[in-house]
Amino acid sequence: MTGTARRRPRADALRNRERLLAEADAVFREEGTGASLEGVARRAGVAIGTLYGHFPTRAALVAALLDTRNQELFAYGDGLAEHPDPAQALADWVRAVVRHAAAYQGLAATLAARADELRDSCHRLTGIGDHLVDRARRAGALRGDTTGADLFTLMNAAAWAREHDTADQADRLLDLALTGMIAQ
Repeated sequence: MTGTARRRPRADALRNRERLLAEADAVFREEGTGASLEGVARRAGVAIGTLYGHFPTRAALVAALLDTRNQELFAYGDGLAEHPDPAQALADWVRAVVRHAAAYQGLAATLAARADELRDSCHRLTGIGDHLVDRARRAGALRGDTTGADLFTLMNAAAWAREHDTADQADRLLDLALTGMIAQ
């Protein structure tokens, strides 16, 4: 055999990877992205070497988790483009991104530190947000001076607030900010 033909992963390796992702999701939701990777491996029923074989770094594990979650978020955002109420679609998008970014304690900081690696995802998030902002503005449902950058900053701030305060307080602040952006 010539070249660099790749073999399909074994079924048990695929199961281990999926178990690791599921347990990492649960552990990171409970303890944050700084949680013990040994604890993740233990909960998945595998050795730490198996975890590192699939995900050589913590960042690689977080990236794998985010890949699936990002695709779901992007699909949701794309669907909002057809929502009959542009202002509601924009507000729903903002809330969804904030929940997404605040799912794991420490994720907002992890995302900020890995901005270069996550460039494509950030561009996709920004693109959806910009489209929803433009749509709401054209419908007269958004203050004319509100930009996509304003929205992105608001989402980051709200995700940070959600991590460092109660979810209720962060949601209240987010509602206040959105009320100021949405044209009455």
